[in-house]
Amino acid sequence: MYHSKIAGLGFYVPENVVTNNDLSKIMETNDEWIQERTGIKERRHVVRGDGDTTTSMGVKAAKIAIERSGISKDEVDFIIFATLSPDYYFPGPGVLVQKELGLRTVGALDVRNQCSGFVYALSIADQYIKTGMYKNILIIGSELHSYGLDMTTRGRGVSVIFGDGAGAAIVSRETDLTKGILSTHLHSEGQHAEELSLIAPGMGKRWVTDIIKDNDPNDESYYPYMNGQFVFKNAVVRFSEVINEGLMANNLNVSDIKMLIPHQANLRISQFIQQKFKLTDDQVYNNIQNYGNTTAASIPIALTEAWEKGKIKSGDLVVLAAFGSGFTWGSAIIRW
Repeated sequence: MYHSKIAGLGFYVPENVVTNNDLSKIMETNDEWIQERTGIKERRHVVRGDGDTTTSMGVKAAKIAIERSGISKDEVDFIIFATLSPDYYFPGPGVLVQKELGLRTVGALDVRNQCSGFVYALSIADQYIKTGMYKNILIIGSELHSYGLDMTTRGRGVSVIFGDGAGAAIVSRETDLTKGILSTHLHSEGQHAEELSLIAPGMGKRWVTDIIKDNDPNDESYYPYMNGQFVFKNAVVRFSEVINEGLMANNLNVSDIKMLIPHQANLRISQFIQQKFKLTDDQVYNNIQNYGNTTAASIPIALTEAWEKGKIKSGDLVVLAAFGSGFTWGSAIIRW
């Protein structure tokens, strides 16, 4: 039996910065309104025609993670790609990554667990590594939200929140059983599936606005829907539960946490959890202010940034936690 460890990290975000003031020029909103409700100051959006796609952003992040891991691309045994915004309805982006990176004919798995996608992908990789099936697994969380958002006053409650970007990690074998991923914990509650959802298909080759032009312009099922207050109330409960579950499973206390990386859904949710667990600012990493909610990419982007800034060191207890559409939620307890 092995443990698994995160051996390399990388992320990529588009260069195009979209501020709250930029959004105020195309919809009825303002910087104060957005920051008060979400904590977001700006986000990144791809520019149509610049070549950025869900897959290509994932590939860029993956190249960095592979280089930092110290392995070659030929040593990657398996790919897990988490996203809610794939390039195609099918096939999923996992196989496109295999092609673009020029990898061997390794397996590729796509995960559709939205905001919890990276934690689910990490859990799957952890099981494959622990059983000895694979040695080095590439996991990616990547999202291209901006093509599918209602960038009008009607859609501002959702559209101001989301950004584009990708994060990646190489998960490898760890022979020291006191280190690496100690445990992962996954849950779902499908009775609330439509409280945060996108009913109609999109995110394909055409912009969603092109699809609507050919159909009913008042059909909002092509745009994301979120029951914001309901999602918030459930998120703070499930975040707390799944963090405590992970700590208890490993006989750990809240005081043992060196770094909590929550899914960057809303800064107010993160702050609520921080206050509930009585964690300091140095124990929680947030970057939603700069990137918005990048769904499956948010945890790997934040994790990479925290590591790059020296906020995560060998021996630290790192906790990842996510909650989102499905509802799905999960946590990972890691000894770095």
